[in-house]
Amino acid sequence: MTAQRIDGKALAEQVLAECAAKVQDLGRRGVRPGLAVILVGDNPASRAYIGNKVKACGRVGVHSQVHEFAAGTPQAEVIARVRALNADPAIHGILVQLPLPAGLDEAAILAEVAASKDVDGFHVINRGDLLGGHTRFPPCTPAGMMRMLEHAGVDLGGKHAVVVGRSNTVGKPMALLLLGRNATVTICTSKTVDLASHTRRADVLVVAVGRPGLVTGDMIKPGAIVLDVGINRTAEGRLVGDVDFASAEQVAGHITPVPGGVGPMTVAMLVVNTIEAAAG
Repeated sequence: MTAQRIDGKALAEQVLAECAAKVQDLGRRGVRPGLAVILVGDNPASRAYIGNKVKACGRVGVHSQVHEFAAGTPQAEVIARVRALNADPAIHGILVQLPLPAGLDEAAILAEVAASKDVDGFHVINRGDLLGGHTRFPPCTPAGMMRMLEHAGVDLGGKHAVVVGRSNTVGKPMALLLLGRNATVTICTSKTVDLASHTRRADVLVVAVGRPGLVTGDMIKPGAIVLDVGINRTAEGRLVGDVDFASAEQVAGHITPVPGGVGPMTVAMLVVNTIEAAAG
């Protein structure tokens, strides 16, 4: 058996087409969605991610701004810019690109973003709403994976989902979204003892720890749906996920490739959240 690939790039194109239609509708009401991105430092990966986000916004008619700061910028200066953007009626979404350079308090800066403009879903209010099952702005990567599962026709009710990774940006919110769809959820980490004993029981397996090849084909239940969030670069410069794709593809029923899987959907869902914020 060879797994069916879930093409995140193609699905993201569909989502962005829907976004373009919504932007046109908002335009007839005199509203143009606006997104501001804050970049501190010159991390090449962060700069590439921002480029993808700005490009996606431009394609659908969302106005975007990038506010750049040197790595040594005082935290007060970054917070002052966030507060100014909170007060700017032309900006509906604010994204602080992570990771931030050493010396900056990530939690303090994220807390300054107005909850109504927190299109990354990181504000404590939006995280609390997610726990309650009714957030407007789910974190973009988990939201994108949920759209991928819907697109694949997966009924999560009663399914056993295993999430490997406990980050605030992916693992924890993904577990909550899966619970909200009536899945039975197990959360593991890279340090879980006998990880394979858990992953082999998963009908839906999400892997998000940043360790290339952590999950291999013999750790996957035949026919399972495998969502690989990992983005790792090999010594040869090749992008690979946290799942060993070659062996996993021979066992899984559905699988996301790296690249071209979860990544494009993360960008698309940021645009979705920005438009939602603009719609009010």
